[in-house]
Amino acid sequence: MTIPNFISIMRLLLVPLIIYTMLIGFYSWALVLFLIAGISDAVDGYIARKFNQGSELGTYLDPLADKVLLVSSFIVLTYLGHLPLWLTILVVSRDVLIIAGVLLAFIMEKPVEMQPIMISKVNTAAQIIIVLADLVLLAMPAFIPMFISDNLHSTLIIFGSIAVACFTCISTIAYTIEWVRHISES
Repeated sequence: MTIPNFISIMRLLLVPLIIYTMLIGFYSWALVLFLIAGISDAVDGYIARKFNQGSELGTYLDPLADKVLLVSSFIVLTYLGHLPLWLTILVVSRDVLIIAGVLLAFIMEKPVEMQPIMISKVNTAAQIIIVLADLVLLAMPAFIPMFISDNLHSTLIIFGSIAVACFTCISTIAYTIEWVRHISES
């Protein structure tokens, strides 16, 4: 087992704790744990590249850990009323479509190489930012006057949701085009 794979597994194991801290309203702890998970993602990628510890398992494990963390966070923050339901449905549906496309290509004996495209990276960054910003605002009510916090939170959710939705739609279309092209060529 490589160090990056071990770090990805630890990130996966952090997810239930992050979700639990959100559900019980310990947003400061959820924020700290989410940041640790995010930093661990950067660290495992750095170690994999710098020390040539990339592996086939890692090409699946790292994005799986990222998706489990993000999708779980979106679902819980929506359940708690902090993110709009339509946005979470859009985010989860995109991921389900991508997984279905990969599985279908595998069943058709035309496996797809797992390579994220640039818009997907931008989409993931936008998703991380909206979850992180939401957690920061939820964790800091003692430091920000309530009327500013509520207005800032509402504004963030409106504009952040629109940005995430746009990136999610563009990413879905781009992956669909790539998938159709791959299936047609094979």
